[in-house]
Amino acid sequence: MSLFSAIDISSSGMTAQQLRVDVISNNIANANTTRTEEGGPYRREIPIFAERLERTVNGVVGKGVEVVKIAKDQSPFQKIYDPSNPDAGPDGYVKMPNVNVLREMVDLIAAQRSYEANATVISNVKAMASSAVQIGR
Repeated sequence: MSLFSAIDISSSGMTAQQLRVDVISNNIANANTTRTEEGGPYRREIPIFAERLERTVNGVVGKGVEVVKIAKDQSPFQKIYDPSNPDAGPDGYVKMPNVNVLREMVDLIAAQRSYEANATVISNVKAMASSAVQIGR
């Protein structure tokens, strides 16, 4: 693996984690949205990642990560009793989004750590390249 391949792989990971942070932020921002354009409460979104592959003469080589799609979480909505809410049903219950802010914060920390790990890889690759140049002098 070349140094540039390592940087490319890590940068694809950083891009994927940045998108993950954006999706998590959107989920948290809509944690109390009971009415959407599609009708009903906001449904939590989840980014789906896949390995980015490249075919070579020697087989298939991993070239990083890519976002395949952003899926809707199909877990059930939460219900709270609030008959005064305009979105309440005839039974007085309001369907709330299936967003758990605590889970979103844990996912946010994991995405941040992954982003930092990829940034560290790029920093180490740069240091290795610099050391290789020094050896050649």
